[in-house]
Amino acid sequence: MKTTELPRWASGFVLPVLNLLSALLVSALVIHLLGESPVESLQILVNSAVINPEGLSYTLFYASTFVFTGLAVSIAMKAGLFNIGAEGQMYLGGLGLTLAMLSFDATLSSWLLIPLAIVASALFGAGWAFIPGYLQARRGSHVVVTTIMFNFIAAGLMNYLILKMVPEGDQNPASRVFTDAAAIPQLSTWLPFFGENTPLNLAFLLALVALVIYWVAVSRSSWGYQLQATGLNAHAAHYAGVRISRTIIVTMLISGGLAGLAAVNSILGSTHYLSLNFPAGAGFIGIAIALMGRQHPVGILLSAVLFGALIQGGFDLSLEKPNIPQETFIFIQGLIILFCGAMENMYAPAVLKLINATRRKG
Repeated sequence: MKTTELPRWASGFVLPVLNLLSALLVSALVIHLLGESPVESLQILVNSAVINPEGLSYTLFYASTFVFTGLAVSIAMKAGLFNIGAEGQMYLGGLGLTLAMLSFDATLSSWLLIPLAIVASALFGAGWAFIPGYLQARRGSHVVVTTIMFNFIAAGLMNYLILKMVPEGDQNPASRVFTDAAAIPQLSTWLPFFGENTPLNLAFLLALVALVIYWVAVSRSSWGYQLQATGLNAHAAHYAGVRISRTIIVTMLISGGLAGLAAVNSILGSTHYLSLNFPAGAGFIGIAIALMGRQHPVGILLSAVLFGALIQGGFDLSLEKPNIPQETFIFIQGLIILFCGAMENMYAPAVLKLINATRRKG
């Protein structure tokens, strides 16, 4: 029987894989033009980012941040909202976390301090997303425009505030280093396989918990039904009794909170201080992860690991192959966004035709 729509397995797995392979094929061509072997370069990247235990720990460390920003963008997409502001929301989440640390790291134990910092990061991220959500729900302002604007506002605000936090006599534009009580435990403490002094920490487990909660909330709850109904057809959802404005605002609060939580891994798990531009584009990478992962928790996790591997493996590859600058991997990330976003359905007609031809033969 002929079908006019792709099955879920085809749209959720086959198309992302084809789009990823297309991006990697173009990347291989670029590496060839740079005078290096694509096959050898891929071997170095995989060995550095996946096979080597220490490299794998760095890959998972980066992936921990990307899971949160990917979830932030994904849950907004489920409601038909394109939250471009995860970068700024993560920035403000770092501010909330830092204020909690600077106020209490000398007096509270780790058992109280770290949960307080986690809550503060989520609240500040959610608060920064609230205004765009409110403007979309109550005033009709497009969330894409307002979240982009709020990224720039966040950057300017943080530039001002961080300079106020610089200890006297210090030239580094950053807050003071937190006390040892503020350090989130490293996974290498219990898993020596990952090597010593690697930044992989308990935030990775927190990211896995967030993926499970996301799946349950979106796929197994009445609120998730309202969320997806709003995204599919807001008018129909309204007539079904869904309060659209409230759903939009709540969704943006959750989205901003997830983006804010991404700061936990970066700051508590690694630097232990707030610095300028610490998100380093993680909020924008979350957009690619949400698109490539099709807003599914498994897809989000795999996409986050892929981007983490590109960063870790790309760094080592650029050291071994000077002809391949590290900026090449920003280009590769852009290609993945292009193929999985703007051109995500490029292969859909061919895949659909192949499925129908297979069914006729069967």
